[in-house]
Amino acid sequence: MGGLLFYDWNTLPFVILVLVLSFTIHEWAHAYSAYKLGDDTAYKFGRVSLNPMVHLDLFGTIMLLIAGFGWAKPVPVNRGNFKRPRLFGIIVTAAGPISNLILAFITLFIFALFQKYGWLDGMSKGSVDAIILFLQLMLKINITLFLFNLIPIPPLDGYRIIQDLVNLRYTEALQKFEQWASVIFLLVVFIRPLRQVTLDPYLRLGDSIINQFATVITSILGM
Repeated sequence: MGGLLFYDWNTLPFVILVLVLSFTIHEWAHAYSAYKLGDDTAYKFGRVSLNPMVHLDLFGTIMLLIAGFGWAKPVPVNRGNFKRPRLFGIIVTAAGPISNLILAFITLFIFALFQKYGWLDGMSKGSVDAIILFLQLMLKINITLFLFNLIPIPPLDGYRIIQDLVNLRYTEALQKFEQWASVIFLLVVFIRPLRQVTLDPYLRLGDSIINQFATVITSILGM
């Protein structure tokens, strides 16, 4: 680490680039899917866009650099505009994490193409190292964002999915849970012993996902 930063100074420029791309596509996926399913709220706020400036949250980005987790600006969604509010709400919410999963798969596929066809051959060592580092971070961060956002704690996407899945009679219980969930989550993130036995093992599921992707890609490319 570099001081307070979760990432060291050498990788920081690549991390920032990956975060800008990943957060932007994540939030665009929320906004675009909502718009296509009948809710133009995000569209009116200019969020159906691939312009990073309309999606990035300064404090959320700083937290990711410092603590290894963060967030972008939430996309406004009016479920009342959907023909099937709960079902479409789940689809719109899931679109964000799924976009990160797709980005991870595409990244690994590109990396495999480089290996299979030798596209990096002849480049300088510095250029090759930079490209590989970027792809590694793109893969790892997007897998992490996919898993992280599915955690069922507000304001993460996983919690919004739970809200749409559970029976309405449990709404009051969920609201009581919200009062404590964010505090508990922050304790888990910042108290290392708690993080090591809770969040870290969960995020390591990303290694299994990457291995499965690698198997599929190897089969597709005949490697």
